[in-house]
Amino acid sequence: MPLRSYKATSAGRRWMTRSTFEEITTDQPHKPLLEPQKRISGRNNQGRMTVRHRGGGEKTHYRRIDFKRDKFGVPARLATIEYDPNRSARIGLLHYRDGEKRYMLLPHGLKVGDVVVSGPDVEARLGNALPLANIPLGTTVHNIELVPGKGGQIVRSAGTSAQLLAKEGDFATVRLPSGEMRRVPLKCIATIGQVSNLDHENQSLGKAGRARHMGLRPEVRGVAMTPRDHPHGGGEGKSPTGMPPKTPWGKPAMGYRTRRGKASNRLIVRSRHRKS
Repeated sequence: MPLRSYKATSAGRRWMTRSTFEEITTDQPHKPLLEPQKRISGRNNQGRMTVRHRGGGEKTHYRRIDFKRDKFGVPARLATIEYDPNRSARIGLLHYRDGEKRYMLLPHGLKVGDVVVSGPDVEARLGNALPLANIPLGTTVHNIELVPGKGGQIVRSAGTSAQLLAKEGDFATVRLPSGEMRRVPLKCIATIGQVSNLDHENQSLGKAGRARHMGLRPEVRGVAMTPRDHPHGGGEGKSPTGMPPKTPWGKPAMGYRTRRGKASNRLIVRSRHRKS
């Protein structure tokens, strides 16, 4: 899944890179698995803005992804590899032997025509999904459940993978892409392999318009604002912040811990913030 660059015919083209999409086999999604998607532009269910710099962008349909992989014992053939505008990874359309069709996150290296299957008794092979209890130590996995039966919640973005390190009691120890080591129940299901589209992190948008197509609005530096708009604002000419970094509302930024009272904190064996 390499990247392509462009001849510098304009300032926006000079540094732009994008995927070649050579792994994509069709541009027509499976319509029964599409849902209309309303753009919320960073607003919550009360209409209040909770995430800044969101809005606009191209209209998209949501693809229903099978994160649970709960169709046990039924082999499925990978029919197509598709682009999903809602995520960084590629997705694959599975044709199950009983006639059902579902989308899955595409593992790196899986090709059209390959057969995958899920269940507690299947082989730990690329694309198969099985409980952590039945996966050999050292195996690379993704799309990991945190609650048995809830569906994969972590390690789902392009190019990411986790490694199964140990099993003890009812829990397995998994090293996540952030470096965090976490205990996960052995009954939780994970998919073997690494998520596809490895070069996603190396892409350069090249121009502001491409960000707008993705629904990203401009961000303005605090030091470029007035004192009433941001704590970093004001001063004659270019001036330093004069204080530890703050958010527009005066809260500490850049390193300030905001995680409070999470019940799952007890399952963290090694924090991603711990320096090696």
